[in-house]
Amino acid sequence: MPDKNLRRIAIVGGSRIPFCRSGTLYADQTNMDMLTAAFQGVVDRYNLSGKKLDQVIAGAVTTHSKDWNLAREAVLSTDLSPLTPAVTMQQACGTSLQAAILAGSQIASGEIECALVGGTDTTSDVPIVFKRRFAQRLMQLNKAKTFGQRLKAFKGFSFSELAPQPPRNSEPRTGLSMGQHCERMAREWNITRKEQDDLALESHHKAAEAWDSGFFDDLVKPHNGVLRDNIVRPDTTMEKLSSLKPAFDRSKHGTLTAGNSTTLSDGAAAVLLASEDWVRKHDLPVLAWLTHSRTAAVDFVDGDEGLLMAPTVAVAEMLQQAGLKLQDFDFYEIHEAFAAQVLCTLKAWESEIYCTERLGLDGPLGSIDRSRMNVHGGSVAMGHPFAATGARIVATLAHILEKAGSGRGLISICTAGGMGVSAILERDNNGSGGGTSKKTTRKKSPKKKGAKKSGKKKTATKTSPSAAPGDESTGARED
Repeated sequence: MPDKNLRRIAIVGGSRIPFCRSGTLYADQTNMDMLTAAFQGVVDRYNLSGKKLDQVIAGAVTTHSKDWNLAREAVLSTDLSPLTPAVTMQQACGTSLQAAILAGSQIASGEIECALVGGTDTTSDVPIVFKRRFAQRLMQLNKAKTFGQRLKAFKGFSFSELAPQPPRNSEPRTGLSMGQHCERMAREWNITRKEQDDLALESHHKAAEAWDSGFFDDLVKPHNGVLRDNIVRPDTTMEKLSSLKPAFDRSKHGTLTAGNSTTLSDGAAAVLLASEDWVRKHDLPVLAWLTHSRTAAVDFVDGDEGLLMAPTVAVAEMLQQAGLKLQDFDFYEIHEAFAAQVLCTLKAWESEIYCTERLGLDGPLGSIDRSRMNVHGGSVAMGHPFAATGARIVATLAHILEKAGSGRGLISICTAGGMGVSAILERDNNGSGGGTSKKTTRKKSPKKKGAKKSGKKKTATKTSPSAAPGDESTGARED
């Protein structure tokens, strides 16, 4: 979005419901229930009841056929004007960040003035179907007009056809789960178990402190009797984390555990974007500006690239467009699909070989100040309802920048299918942004690879089954 003729994209703010471990406090909730609640949270916060918005873009990764037209149906379940159109989309775990990018582009071009974007996911209410052969029999039975045709539909029937078919927990092209792919990445980049557990511990402690300080009070709306994320473990320790067995590679070489990987989660999040004119007209705040974005993909099938390494490419290309260095940021929000994924990404940016040969740069992007990364915790601690994560991060980073008064933040999200989505948010001392910096890296032809504390504390009104940090219920089939 570097074209100077384009309008600026304001992040007005967002709202989400607490994220919960799969099979616990949202076991009775659907994608529709949760997305509607996230949307209504934004409507309530910014007095949008009865108002017509120009665009709504949202989606989910794990869906039922009943989720058809999900975004539009969620809009119709809120207090927004029924004249508000909506689009349902999906890009794995980059869904709601990509929704913000697409809606932002419409705002920047002048096509629309405002948009609500978001995502939802539940792994408590997964679609479980019969084998395809039995489904075909049912379709044939539905079309039958005579008793003979009905009997024919079940000719050769076997009870094995009734075996339930849950969603696949693997990449269709490789047959490996995301955790198995990430184990391969960890071995390639020499990421140790201790490094992963250290990052996970830090994520939980930061998230717990953020909840206790009241940071999330303006970002999270209670839902279904739940007041705060039920995955955060403030009492976890290195001893507890190190005692967990590997979850994906159960040999002595495995390093990814239920403790340093995201657990299967339920939840939803939404963000309101707008033009400067629309914000001014409706007397709304601007927490930050969406200034740049980039989406990339890697060849993890034939090219033997790491499944979750695409954010390294997306960020590098985005920095080129923005004329910024990796160090030109006050905050970094890097999605913690697995602690190992974050650490592989950081190590790749520090690698001269990777940055020159794979990214086509003159040298390494370098290191970041880790104290500026995921300052209020990340997905390992808070959970990862797949399509909701992008909106959670956008709203969180905008809130961080607003509290800081000024600054620049980078977002990096890995997704299934070997893709990555990145974005930059900015804010200056006057609550406006969109500044630029000098370009410091030059791209060559790519070569093929050989805060403030309020003291207010929230407590849950429901309780979930006791579990150690990252118990074996993890599956992290998505990033």
